[in-house]
Amino acid sequence: MAKLSRRPRGRHNEIVRQWEIIRTLEECAHGKSLRALAEQLSVTERTVRRDLEVIERAGFMLDQITVNDERPSILKRDFFRGVAARGFTLSEMCALYFSRSLLECFGGAPFREDLIRAFDKIEAALPPGLWRYIDQLPAVLSSKGDAPKKRGTDVPAFLARLTDAVLDHKRVDMRYASFSSRAVKEYRIEPHRLLYGQGGLYLHAFVPLYGEMRTFAVERIEHLSVLDEAFEPHADSGGDVFPHSLGVYSGPPEPVDLEFASKMAPYILEREWHRTQTVEKRPDGSVRVRLQVSVDWALRNWILSFGGDVRVIEPKHLAQQILETLEEARRQYAPQLDFDTPEVGPAPGTPAQRRLLRVR
Repeated sequence: MAKLSRRPRGRHNEIVRQWEIIRTLEECAHGKSLRALAEQLSVTERTVRRDLEVIERAGFMLDQITVNDERPSILKRDFFRGVAARGFTLSEMCALYFSRSLLECFGGAPFREDLIRAFDKIEAALPPGLWRYIDQLPAVLSSKGDAPKKRGTDVPAFLARLTDAVLDHKRVDMRYASFSSRAVKEYRIEPHRLLYGQGGLYLHAFVPLYGEMRTFAVERIEHLSVLDEAFEPHADSGGDVFPHSLGVYSGPPEPVDLEFASKMAPYILEREWHRTQTVEKRPDGSVRVRLQVSVDWALRNWILSFGGDVRVIEPKHLAQQILETLEEARRQYAPQLDFDTPEVGPAPGTPAQRRLLRVR
């Protein structure tokens, strides 16, 4: 007998394996034998037999027939006719239901109630006995969304009016608390679409006074009214959401050249930070990353998160902004720290870092 590969043990691994068995049996009209399932999953036939017993106790109806001295297991389809009537396979419906843990990142969004109703319909389409089993699946795959913004009681009503205005191409008068100017402003806008990102809701709209598209945080709207004035949507209002930003900002792109220290190379190389990125591995282990993005708060905050493990090569004005922020951070900390007194313990960091923070 071929040696089986070692797999991690644990309840989560069992659930994933059982789910793969359910999907396999649903796809195989003539069923699959214990031996074939064991080879596919790299486990023993005894393990597969136990998994099939768990699946049956959960409410999935199985049958067996004899084919060439083997007794393949077959998943009966009569008991999930409600799923097929909705155009789904059983595994598609269950996968959608268990992916609700991923959709919880929208918990603070206005469509939360719509998602709840959708999942109620999915639940109604499957036999009640299955839910004790299926409800374990989100424990296998969880998610953590961005911290949602706090929303006032007016936000749902604003969203309903803005949705109508976007669909009907109607202008809107709006009173808005601007974050950048720290002032409350009056705008007449042409709303083009609503966006959700990083825990917040945003409105992408054309502002005739400025002759350009701008993005507004819905949570900062203090008052709005939909006018009986139609507008023609701008051709450049479609496409990707915030295409040039690492966050939820709008702005023209420009070349950005960064150099990351060798110890950050594995982390940098394993992700696609932006669709425009090119990555160059250097002989000393460092990584050069070039992007074509807008120089905004999201980019600066991302760079600052790497501390001294990244250096801005271009553009110079971005490097200056990063330096000024680091200097401001130093001024916040240095006067309150005295690394020469024993009460605070040994000085952290390298000698160069200690010299940087030492109060002169």
